[in-house]
Amino acid sequence: MPFNKYILPLAAIFLFHSCKTSKNTGTEVRNLPEITVVPGEEYIPQYMGSYPKTYDLLHTALDVRFDWTKRYLLGKATLTMRPHFYPGDYVWLNARGMDINKVALLQNNDTIGLTFEYAHDSLKVNLNKTYTLSESFRIFIDYVAKPDELKDLGGSAAISSDKGLYFINPEGKEKNKPMQIWTQGETQANSVWFPTIEATNQKMTQEIKITIDSIYTTLSNGLLVQSKKNTDGTRTDTWKQDLPHAPYLVMMAIGKYAIVKDTWKGKEVSYYVEPKYEKVARKIFGNTPEMLTFFSKITGVEYPWAKYNQVVVRDYVSGAMENTTATVHGEFLQQDERELLDGTNEDVISHELFHQWFGDYVTCESWANIALNESFATYGEYLWNEYKYGRDDADIYRLYDLNAYLRESKTKKENLIRFYYEKREDLFDRHSYQKGGTILHMLRKQVGDDAFYAALKLYLETNKYKPVEAHQLRIAFEEITGEDLNWFFNQWFYDKGHPILEMNYQYNESTKTASVTIKQMQDLNESPVFRIPVAVDIYKGNEIKRHAIVISKQEETFYFESATKPDLINVDAEKMITGVRNDKHSNEEWMTMYRKGPLFQDRMDALLAITADYKAGSQGSEIVLEALKDKNRRIREVAINKIEAWTNSDRKEEVKKMLMSIGRKDKYAEVREAAISALDNHYKDEDLIPYFKNTISDSSFSVMSSSLQALAERDKDGALLIGSELENNDHEQVYRILGSLYAKHGNDTHFNYMNKALDNSTGVGAYSQLKQFGKFMQRCKDKNNIEKGLKIIHQYGKTEEPWIIRLAAVQSLAEYGNFSFEQATVAAKANDKTSEQNWNAYGEIAAKYLDELKKNEKNEMLLKIYNPKKND
Repeated sequence: MPFNKYILPLAAIFLFHSCKTSKNTGTEVRNLPEITVVPGEEYIPQYMGSYPKTYDLLHTALDVRFDWTKRYLLGKATLTMRPHFYPGDYVWLNARGMDINKVALLQNNDTIGLTFEYAHDSLKVNLNKTYTLSESFRIFIDYVAKPDELKDLGGSAAISSDKGLYFINPEGKEKNKPMQIWTQGETQANSVWFPTIEATNQKMTQEIKITIDSIYTTLSNGLLVQSKKNTDGTRTDTWKQDLPHAPYLVMMAIGKYAIVKDTWKGKEVSYYVEPKYEKVARKIFGNTPEMLTFFSKITGVEYPWAKYNQVVVRDYVSGAMENTTATVHGEFLQQDERELLDGTNEDVISHELFHQWFGDYVTCESWANIALNESFATYGEYLWNEYKYGRDDADIYRLYDLNAYLRESKTKKENLIRFYYEKREDLFDRHSYQKGGTILHMLRKQVGDDAFYAALKLYLETNKYKPVEAHQLRIAFEEITGEDLNWFFNQWFYDKGHPILEMNYQYNESTKTASVTIKQMQDLNESPVFRIPVAVDIYKGNEIKRHAIVISKQEETFYFESATKPDLINVDAEKMITGVRNDKHSNEEWMTMYRKGPLFQDRMDALLAITADYKAGSQGSEIVLEALKDKNRRIREVAINKIEAWTNSDRKEEVKKMLMSIGRKDKYAEVREAAISALDNHYKDEDLIPYFKNTISDSSFSVMSSSLQALAERDKDGALLIGSELENNDHEQVYRILGSLYAKHGNDTHFNYMNKALDNSTGVGAYSQLKQFGKFMQRCKDKNNIEKGLKIIHQYGKTEEPWIIRLAAVQSLAEYGNFSFEQATVAAKANDKTSEQNWNAYGEIAAKYLDELKKNEKNEMLLKIYNPKKND
């Protein structure tokens, strides 16, 4: 059986905030698998506006307990409502996959039974009379939520499941994994565990009573107002949220947690982590109080909620989620002190915290406007980095965001605010996040810092606890600046694409005039001709003079009086444009840009331009060596990655020593790792063996990994010996490092360790380890190991709840099946019948397991991958 149809096509998945991407190279989050989901039937766009407000949901009171074995929530809900404007005698509620036991009206001390109809995940409640705008009423619902009996629609790359309520290891059978219950409401999944009006334009207060075994800790929105021990060994915790927020922001988390407490202006700031991370919790989350101060200051609105908690959960279906007062993070956030040396996830923390203003305090009125939430949270990362670490550092992340959007734009161009879409979750993309964040940066540079922050304050104060659309943001900026900004919002928020600018420079000696001709090269069938006010800096000697221009035509030339030819004309001197800039500078001009440009982006642009196609010793090539000492870590890293021409020059030994020094001494792990990799790639000398043996002991796991792989290329036996010495280290990162080593260089003697490493890996790390195990299997010769190994992979694909690990099992079986049949072909050509039969037998085992996993898969997203023809 050929396996080619099972080798899955891949394209990048990222964890956004409610899906947030971590840019930290030190976590496994960046190493998620790439998948391509084959589209289904032809999509006909439909207008997706705001949800009609027939009724206002004023307050939700919940009383919940759980059946872990059945994975049920046993709930009682009391919803306080009133007509929004028009009188009504019935109410429609969202309630997915529930058993509805009873519906009643609570009136004074009376309970009045109500008739209801329940079908297609909607609950119609017939009221006892017609209610008017001035009358509120309370509906009581007794129900059972059954999230695991719902069809899992698979969500999207951003939010991979819409099950709403998750029981993790509910029977305690999975070792190394705690028993937990948690929720994920965005976009419209909270209706899986309580009846509600699931719309972003609803705002309600809430109270939740959670009854659970006393050994567990609970967390929800607002304050814990009561904790009562019950006679049956359970405890009932009552959480109260007095300020209104949207239903999708309601949350619960239950588990065995260590709670590490900080405070901010008398408010509780707590971190809920697994007990093993208690001592390092403040190193993970410790900047949160300072972030609260900073964000309160720049917005002019003090953090509005009663407290702020952050909790880490297992098997999370997104990156993180900004539930009001209680953010949920995926387990990747839990790192020990050594792992934190490879980089923190501070961007995720700042992103989610800024949402407490932009998304929670003020909420998009429809999913079409989700960019109002996500672009601000993304820009919050920039603002925090700029404040805490300086603009040079913050601009690294702006460049990451811009490039992420530009990559997506090659296959997808959408309005930032889009009212036509197929799935809500598809809006959580690099347009809503990264493009939106860079657009806000442009807006800030356009109006100036004072006006920008004054407009944010007005926007937040005017719309507090309300739903908004993008026009309200525009109006706030117009009121502050006194300018008509329709043009800005029309082209950046309500149109698609970005400018592609080509800049050509000239100097006219006779007229003493310097000029730049700017062409907008984007496809005007897809995108508009953009209006872009920018700063232009003219460099002459030590003098830099700034000019303001407005680009507004498909092609235009701007002239500047200059007695001598400028050393450089720097268009978009603030490096703010969301788009592509093709500067036709000479090498001399790029050298000026690198050496005199004040910004990170100036130096980065110059470095990339000079190294696009250079030879060592050519004009400008010295910039590469200068950049090895640049103050910015990212520029040093890029310079290392562009060093190849120098490693083939007559200065290669000098460059080698420079790289060796960087690999030992640079402050940042990613730069040290880049230097180790460059030495590995460009210097095959065996005299580097002692050096790599030394750097294996680096404090950074990423440097350790690269060093061990580099050593293995020169001294495999030596690397395997060091690997065997490291096997007593039970750190999960060591499992990953040795798993990578043995997958490439191991043999049957390493089978038990690879099985142990897989058994002790969790979360996304389990995905990576399972893939490594699959590759390692191709190095095994022992029949028992092969059959046992295939069975292990099959078992992971059969029993693991996270879809990502089941995907890894299918991929590994498919790859091993192809490998087996290829080996059988080789054996047949060599007339080795025994080997041919054995390899075919292994391939058939893999095929059997693979077909079984595909057949039993329920996740819609994976089914679309496994059975693309059904979705044509």
